[in-house]
Amino acid sequence: MDTLATRWARLERHVTVVGPDDVLPRPTALLFHGCGGLRGHLPRYAEVAGTQGWRAVIVDSYAPRGWSRQFAMATVCTGLLLRGWERAGDILATIDGVSRRADVDASTLLVGGWSHGGWGIMEAMSADRDRPGALGLADAGAVSLEGVRAAYLAYPYVGIAALNRMRPWRHCPKTLAVIASRDHLTTVRNAERVHDMVRNCGAEVETWIADGTHSFDEPMTAPPMRFDDALSRDALIRFGRLLEDVAPALPVRGRSRSG
Repeated sequence: MDTLATRWARLERHVTVVGPDDVLPRPTALLFHGCGGLRGHLPRYAEVAGTQGWRAVIVDSYAPRGWSRQFAMATVCTGLLLRGWERAGDILATIDGVSRRADVDASTLLVGGWSHGGWGIMEAMSADRDRPGALGLADAGAVSLEGVRAAYLAYPYVGIAALNRMRPWRHCPKTLAVIASRDHLTTVRNAERVHDMVRNCGAEVETWIADGTHSFDEPMTAPPMRFDDALSRDALIRFGRLLEDVAPALPVRGRSRSG
């Protein structure tokens, strides 16, 4: 069984860090892709973070496991492998690993998840992390979530396989939850019910019902999913506003860096 450190050691080799070209400790957004793997929309969100003086860490959960997009589509997207509670181990390990970086303000983090990534975040926020082996980690309870100030959940998976979707959160950051009105994986009513549950823990939860399909901000069309450029731009603006609410825009000198 992995520890936080061993899981991060594998993930770290496959992350992309975007942000101002300096070593100042800055607020940082941790971005987790959907079941289809890394796609072209996450760098757009990372760029928004960078222009506002944040860093962004884009996490690839598949490369460390040796999985291709095709393999993931056939296994993760169908629910055969890497359920949300298992993905939550990646999220906790990333929080722990990134918080140790000198160029990160560990007291001001945002976790952002798209579809399957959002499912993993919800599992991480609600799990009893002190339980032995929780979320597939030997020491899940060792990481502090106090620095996680916000969550961005883009059409998170809250369908039938998300057995813990109504489990109360134990850590309750400010949350922006994006609901796709034509999501084939959930009804609006079910999604709103889940997000109302999150509010009950005291979290400030804003929901936006976007008039689009699941993955509307991903630049591809795979029916019933369809890219919507106008909605995508709106989503980027709302993401930027969430960052601004958590930490006002910080000065950026020089170009952004990626590494």
